[in-house]
Amino acid sequence: MNETSARPRGPVAPLPLTVLTGFLGAGKTTLLNRLLKDPALAGTAVIVNEFGEVPLDHLMVERIDDNLVVLSSGCLCCTLRGDLVTALEKLLRDLDNGRISFTRVLLETTGLADPAPILQTAMSHPYLVLRFRLDGVIATVDAVNGMATLDEHPEAVKQAAVADRIVLTKTDLLVTEDARAHAARLQARLHTLNPAASVLDAAAGEAVPARLLDCGLYNPATKSADVERWLAEEAYAAAHDHDHHDHHHDVNRHDDRVRAFCLTTDAAIPTAILDLFLELLRSMHGPKLLRFKAIVKLAESPDAPIVLHGVQHVLHPPAQLPAWPDGDRRSRLVFIVRDIEERTIRELFDAFLGTPAPDRPDRAALIDNPLVPFGGRDR
Repeated sequence: MNETSARPRGPVAPLPLTVLTGFLGAGKTTLLNRLLKDPALAGTAVIVNEFGEVPLDHLMVERIDDNLVVLSSGCLCCTLRGDLVTALEKLLRDLDNGRISFTRVLLETTGLADPAPILQTAMSHPYLVLRFRLDGVIATVDAVNGMATLDEHPEAVKQAAVADRIVLTKTDLLVTEDARAHAARLQARLHTLNPAASVLDAAAGEAVPARLLDCGLYNPATKSADVERWLAEEAYAAAHDHDHHDHHHDVNRHDDRVRAFCLTTDAAIPTAILDLFLELLRSMHGPKLLRFKAIVKLAESPDAPIVLHGVQHVLHPPAQLPAWPDGDRRSRLVFIVRDIEERTIRELFDAFLGTPAPDRPDRAALIDNPLVPFGGRDR
């Protein structure tokens, strides 16, 4: 029996895709260099911006072609040349042809990159969405200059806002009390910006593969969906309470334009109503929806919830779970948004649920109104 015929036929399990981002000078390449040497990344295909930025000569054990090398740690390393879709498709072709072998992909972005288009590609491309599942986003933040970077560059705010893991770099340079107090304020700011993201100290050895990877919906340890860990609803609720009691928003600061919150309901939502809500939300506020996660109880199948994941106007195909993962059977929708008040989305959601609200349009007014973008029923 040859190798091709021995290979299992039919659909294959999607491979985890992790995105590594961070602003210029935030230590992203240093972290990547450390990860490339770690045997825990054996079986990982790492896509970097430029080979020249990552010294590989002492790690390389085999060159597959001019754009793909095998490192001593057991991971593959290639550069991103041009289109991301083309790079990922080539990796998959080489994998399917038995030319290379890998079980996950780690993708490094440029320092100025907005991670949203990359996430949208993974969520919406008709072929890649079948072959990859978004495992998570890692963002590096410079402990020395991070406050100034967040103040001056909205790209850095967005990178931290959409991350699942934030790696604080250069903490070993914080040698004075003032510097350490500055870093503590930075950590508090990052927590307000993205309550659910774990903040890991690189210099303390916390930024290891075991804590950076496998942070998506799927838990490889249990081979099932870990909704509680993925949604992290409690983190948003705690941050919401803290924000309301202690903070005044400065509208001139980039991250004070970002909101993170969670909407919940015990009601089972008809599929058509959920679709209308999401369509109207994306058509009116798509560019402002930095990230969206949800588990939803559908009226048509209340015992088998669906899981949703979106970035801006792009929504990943819904995944239906065979059963609720625990005793909490509420619908929970987590949002990280920019330049939208929580109240705006909450009132829209309540209107579609039929919750009475004085002086606010109800569901019929929203879906029957031909002046609403993409609204109005066909008559």
